[in-house]
Amino acid sequence: MSTPTRSTVRTTGVALRAMIVFTLVLGVGYTALVTGIGQLAFPWQANGSLVRDNAGETVGSSLIGQSFTDASGAALPGYFQSRPSAAGDGYDAGASSGSNLGPENADLVSTIEERKAAIAEREGVGPSEIPADAVTASGSGLDPHISPANALLQAPRVAQARGLDESEVRTLVKAHIEQRDLGYLGEPRVNVVRLNLALDALGS
Repeated sequence: MSTPTRSTVRTTGVALRAMIVFTLVLGVGYTALVTGIGQLAFPWQANGSLVRDNAGETVGSSLIGQSFTDASGAALPGYFQSRPSAAGDGYDAGASSGSNLGPENADLVSTIEERKAAIAEREGVGPSEIPADAVTASGSGLDPHISPANALLQAPRVAQARGLDESEVRTLVKAHIEQRDLGYLGEPRVNVVRLNLALDALGS
């Protein structure tokens, strides 16, 4: 075997051995290590932040919003409503997207005005009282949160639909307000899925 051929064979062997070693270390070992740490230290987050009802049934994830509407798309009066979603038919995790329309886009402005009018009628308030997040979709289309102002706006309607005292529903909303991360990141918010589960737990 000539010297160039031996050199090529040796180089190929080194490359193959390095590939096998790094595949085992980085592809298998690192993955197993990170997965193990996740399962031990953060099992709820590592498994999708799944939310379960009182019967233990999985009803969604705290990271992905849901629509609380009937088959025709009308809001269920006894539930807090999520913000609009531009992801597929609404909160489709396989089609995460915003509307990609600018603030001066005529179609977006028209859609916002329609939503504002519908919410004002549903909640029995003036259009000027409706928070921005109630009529605009998030960038991902999957945001599970609404503002505290949006949730409190809906409290009278939810209380009436369920035959509950409005103060009780307002107290429930306030108990589910999540504060800014680390005290300064983001804004106070309410997870609609969790809030509606807590509402179901109160009874109707």
